[in-house]
Amino acid sequence: MSDSTKACIVLANGLVFEGKSFGATGVITGEAVFTTGMNGYIETLTDPSYFGQIVTQTFPLIGNYGIIPKDFESSACHVRGYIVRSWCETPSNFRCGTTLDEYLKSQNIIGLYDIDTRALTKVLREVGVMNGMLISGNSAEVQEAFESLKDEKKKTALLEKIKAYKIEQAVESVTCSATKIEESADVVFAESAEYRFVPVRSDGTKENDPEKAMKDGKGKKVVLWDFGAKANIRRELLKRGLEVITVPSTATAQEIMALNPDGIMLSNGPGDPQDNVGIIKELKLLLEKKIPVFGICLGHQILALASGAKTSKLKYGHRGANQPVKYLNTGRVYISSQNHGYAVENDSIPAGAVLSFVNTNDGTCEGITYTTFPAFSVQFHPEACSGPLDTSFLFDDFVRLINNHDYFKDFKAEHERIDSIKYFASTIKSTKEKLGA
Repeated sequence: MSDSTKACIVLANGLVFEGKSFGATGVITGEAVFTTGMNGYIETLTDPSYFGQIVTQTFPLIGNYGIIPKDFESSACHVRGYIVRSWCETPSNFRCGTTLDEYLKSQNIIGLYDIDTRALTKVLREVGVMNGMLISGNSAEVQEAFESLKDEKKKTALLEKIKAYKIEQAVESVTCSATKIEESADVVFAESAEYRFVPVRSDGTKENDPEKAMKDGKGKKVVLWDFGAKANIRRELLKRGLEVITVPSTATAQEIMALNPDGIMLSNGPGDPQDNVGIIKELKLLLEKKIPVFGICLGHQILALASGAKTSKLKYGHRGANQPVKYLNTGRVYISSQNHGYAVENDSIPAGAVLSFVNTNDGTCEGITYTTFPAFSVQFHPEACSGPLDTSFLFDDFVRLINNHDYFKDFKAEHERIDSIKYFASTIKSTKEKLGA
């Protein structure tokens, strides 16, 4: 291996995984995480929720269909670093604009490949998410970092530096970074229909008629409060006929009310939800106005915090396109796309709120419906590109809530179902403890 291709990741616990370099070169520190998606790597790279994180793809071959700018979720790449087992140098797709390597270089993102991503993922699952440092190339800074790994005293100092890294000002760094969608709702619907990304009803069938899909949303205005919004959230709102106005995370309740919205969309975003003190304060004021609210991912967590619930960090989070969630009101299980490291604590959900979705793997909160004001939220991504599309019907529920503020008033999840899920979760936890997992 020549010096020009030498690269590695150094984890905060001292483990080193050495491989080869692609993309940009240099030295960066970030929070090391993994995602299990088999496709959708373009959306992963451009999802603002990954701000500050070094992302490992568990699927072994990434880059097969190259980079397609039309599929970007935001205007830039937000990951700190990118790790894959293998990357495809000759992608094949009629929409391909450039290669993965060229894109990472253009965004100054360090890439690492030819390591055992299964072994790295196992460490992050068993020990938990931790900080890491990517070292790549042959600059003076890189050589100094590599030399530090050979000296015990210098390596200790390097590990202390890695451990000290903290993701800060996450939302402030990515707000209003969503890709602009200048096309009309009709054009957005037509383009989505080419790839069968039309609205999916709750029964699983698709609505291919734009007139029917947009009928109930026409004439209604939604404010998209951008904490790092994925572009497809706006597309899904437009496909239902809604007018969408995007505002930055710094917007006040007064500024949002001045827009006279019929509904408020709380977007996804990065970082610890508890860091967003100002947003939570403004949201509390908005909730008093009884305007319909729909929250996704970080928006779900912020809405819960504003309502009196608590959040905590998960051991290694949920990231991937294959997370099963159970809708407690019907008992049906859906497959969802997720990207989060924090969760709302089930036992902290306040009066006037009902647990609506749970993760069937670990029993954590995946959704809340509020019964004292018109609002609901989910931890997963119903707008997910490149899918799954199972839960996109929740955008239709948002339209129904806008037209009927009492739509969720009588929503009740059966207590025995909630109890069974809690029992299921505690059983999993007990089994893992017994096995020493």
